[in-house]
Amino acid sequence: MLSRIRIVLVQTFHPGNIGAAARAMKTMGLSELVLVNPRAFPDDEATRMAAGAADVVGNARVVGAVDEAVADCVQVIGASARLRSLPLPHFDEPDVMAKSALDNARGAPVALVFGRERSGLTADEIRSCTHQVSIPANPDYGILNLAQAVQILAYELHRAWRTREDSGFVYQLPTRAALPTREQFGHFQRHLHEVMEKSGFLTQPHARTEAQLQALFARAEPSRRELSLLRGLLSALEPQNSGRSGKTD
Repeated sequence: MLSRIRIVLVQTFHPGNIGAAARAMKTMGLSELVLVNPRAFPDDEATRMAAGAADVVGNARVVGAVDEAVADCVQVIGASARLRSLPLPHFDEPDVMAKSALDNARGAPVALVFGRERSGLTADEIRSCTHQVSIPANPDYGILNLAQAVQILAYELHRAWRTREDSGFVYQLPTRAALPTREQFGHFQRHLHEVMEKSGFLTQPHARTEAQLQALFARAEPSRRELSLLRGLLSALEPQNSGRSGKTD
């Protein structure tokens, strides 16, 4: 479905905004970019600002009018402030827009249209749309950069897609370091006890200091490597350095 979501930028003035918008798209799984009469394109600044999304910029199509950019789309959503003079259906919340766009993108292209940096979309361009969407913002300062607006709506599209049961999206969880065995953790606890005792740290037997420290390390769940580093530290701090290796295995 995301492959059938098209981002359309109308008369973009700064080439860097094209690249930044492409980067925002790629991070959210969108790839189809159409440019309507950009002031300067191709442009090195667009490629530079795209960073790792230069392929999105390189594959962008340039057309002469909004109607040409969206002719094959079944839903066209203009990103703009609400225009009450136009009786178009309006999405007040981007997440609602995203769900509707994905539903329609199951079988045919859907377009999100963004206007000029300074003046947005004209009334005639919005008439080429089937819907409008606005991004809720501070009523005293609701100004968004073009690429920021693309990022927000692209994020909502990706969120709506990945939460679908049929998306197949899988979070890439970090690989967890190996935990020490109970025997290795026991060696550490005994080593800690010996160092605290030899150093004179345990001066109040009834203060439960040792139990509290052991509970702290248990909550921390150090990995085998981290436990080995702790034992190495204990060895280095031992009175008259006993030469202990600090290894856990």
